[in-house]
Amino acid sequence: MKVMKVMKARAALTALALVVAPGVAVVGTATDAFAVTKISHATATQMFRQVGITWSSSGNCSDRNNPTCTSFEQLNLATAQGAQTLKGASGCALNITGGTETGHASGTYSHWNGYKLDYGKNTCITGYIKNSFTYIGLRGDGAPQYKSGSGNIYADEGNHWDVLYYNCGGC
Repeated sequence: MKVMKVMKARAALTALALVVAPGVAVVGTATDAFAVTKISHATATQMFRQVGITWSSSGNCSDRNNPTCTSFEQLNLATAQGAQTLKGASGCALNITGGTETGHASGTYSHWNGYKLDYGKNTCITGYIKNSFTYIGLRGDGAPQYKSGSGNIYADEGNHWDVLYYNCGGC
């Protein structure tokens, strides 16, 4: 019976992989409870353009291996969708200043692993986050944190928002 369930789950995952958009890869196996869908830089930028999200880098580049670039290579699909959800819910201008490029702190739920985006601060987005989400205290480095209803974490790092997306934020 267990083998049959695994086979059905694997078949479903394979079917999902066949209908996912070009530039999208499903990572993990049918038995991984944490399997995530990874997307390419091109797919992410297309998703961001669709809703008016901009991005910039101090190096004016998108090389994942250059810390002065802003890359979306290997971004989690749910993270990109979370950005779209934030843009739609807030109505604020969003400019992404950090993606999956090297140079950020490491860890399971890190920029490199596709779970985080950095946003430039502006009055609109700061007000939206502080008024819509629950303050949950300071992060270990002293950054004030706010938690959305869906569980995503918004950390105020002074000159930008560091956002950890566990999910798409209700997409």
